[in-house]
Amino acid sequence: MESPADRDATRLYARLLAEPGRPAAELLPDWDRPRLAAATAELLGLGLLQPTAAGPSAPAPSAAGPSAEHAAVSVDTAVRQLLLDADRQVTDLVGALHRARDTVDRLHSGYLPVQHRHRAHAALELVHGADRIAALLEDAARGARTEALSLRPGQDLSGPALTGRLARERLALAHGVALRTVHPAAALRRPAVLAHVRELTAAGARIRVAHSLPLRLIVVDARLAILPAPGSGSDAGAGAEAEVAEAAVVVREPALVALVAELFEYFWSAAWTPPELLPGAVHMTGRHDEVLRLLAAGRTDAAIARKLELSERTVRRLVAELTADLGAESRFQAGVQAARLGRV
Repeated sequence: MESPADRDATRLYARLLAEPGRPAAELLPDWDRPRLAAATAELLGLGLLQPTAAGPSAPAPSAAGPSAEHAAVSVDTAVRQLLLDADRQVTDLVGALHRARDTVDRLHSGYLPVQHRHRAHAALELVHGADRIAALLEDAARGARTEALSLRPGQDLSGPALTGRLARERLALAHGVALRTVHPAAALRRPAVLAHVRELTAAGARIRVAHSLPLRLIVVDARLAILPAPGSGSDAGAGAEAEVAEAAVVVREPALVALVAELFEYFWSAAWTPPELLPGAVHMTGRHDEVLRLLAAGRTDAAIARKLELSERTVRRLVAELTADLGAESRFQAGVQAARLGRV
């Protein structure tokens, strides 16, 4: 649907074609200055109003409308100029692309070998400064290809920090990276953190919680680990508001990275999925409680079935429901989690 501004521009264009050389204020004396200026701007934007032979030094149209040194041009002329401008922009973009490729070639041929030599001789690297550490985390997220593991005992819970972290982690997930993270259970009491981990879970991340975590760590693709530097103030004792602090240790030695990954797996196996992140809770009954008590005592499905006079198939279903409700991945973990929560 044509807007009032479009109708005004069309009317002004028609009058300029019919009486070239006359100022627009004389052609449409009943229009006020803002209305005339809006219609003029529309024609200029469409390329239907251009300088005349008076040359490029001719004054621009004023707020009152086109000057005598500007004239309406044909639609064909406007289209040709538009296509010429677009062609010029495409040429500029192609030139920029060639320059970018040349720069990438220079980086790969001249600077990448230097970086590889540096990393080959530096199994450990100490990085100072919050800005450099943030850049390091950004680079790690962009470079992740298979998995990213992290323990987060303390974190900055401010809006900007959570937003930046969510952007990095979504970037990794978009690359098909398997993302696993363990948070302190108390952190999910904060609405901002709970909303953050729910968004990540919806995006494909796996989130668990633990009562306590010893330190912050990150492992990327079994090739890189990031740990807080001793005394940097970013360990678990630094408080729930701590983030990666003044210094971090970057580990690239494969054997050491594997050791850090094993440390993560130890805490991951003892952690659990919080009920807030479960897709849907199963209504627990007294029968579930009986099965849970026997499960925690180490009974097999067959033994539980005999004790409760149930079929083994029913027991397996009840165990599966309990395991899901507790956010566990095995019978053993379900028993441990139930004991931790005081349910047995």
